[in-house]
Amino acid sequence: MSGFATARQKMVDGQVRPSDVTDIRILDAMLAVPREAFVPENKQALAYLDLDLDVSEGGAAKRYLIKPAVLAKMLQAAEIKETDRVLVVGCATGYAAAVIARFAPQVTATEADSALAAKARDALASLGLANVACKAAACTEGDPAAAPYDVIVLNGAAEVTPEVLLGQLREGGRLVGVSAESKPPRAVIVTRTHGEFGHRALFDAAAPVLPGLEQAAAFVF
Repeated sequence: MSGFATARQKMVDGQVRPSDVTDIRILDAMLAVPREAFVPENKQALAYLDLDLDVSEGGAAKRYLIKPAVLAKMLQAAEIKETDRVLVVGCATGYAAAVIARFAPQVTATEADSALAAKARDALASLGLANVACKAAACTEGDPAAAPYDVIVLNGAAEVTPEVLLGQLREGGRLVGVSAESKPPRAVIVTRTHGEFGHRALFDAAAPVLPGLEQAAAFVF
């Protein structure tokens, strides 16, 4: 077993399983997807650590792969079905989209940094994941042209309610992400039912705030 394969196994056994992730599809996907393929070469040694990993390479805003266990727990809560269309917002280099693409039929990923979106496309193509489309778009925009979606996954946190994204959910659709509106921040699931949105807190979790979903700075005299 290569060093990365061993590290991948340890990530799943040491971080993901102990976080009460029992969905075998998610565990299998995380064992199959080489996280190091989505990380700059000089940071590949950090690929499987329990941290939000900065994958920006001199971009205007820092961009991250969120902690593996946080991602896995949110995906489990989303209960993605084999018929669901999934949108990943703020995908950075595309790792979360690659994991989801192992068990969802159609995944669209958006990333505000066009250079990172290009890297994501290359990484996804190198793994032969033909069921993922990666587009450069602001996190606040989502993907209106192809909406509605069954599931929307935020690869990060929001300090404000992402109204535009919620509007792109199908009836019965779910959005999962970290809400940094509350203290402490928590992973949440928002479900659309009869045009209404029901919010449920899942677990305490911190993640970097996605660009465009920050709270506006208060004006100070």
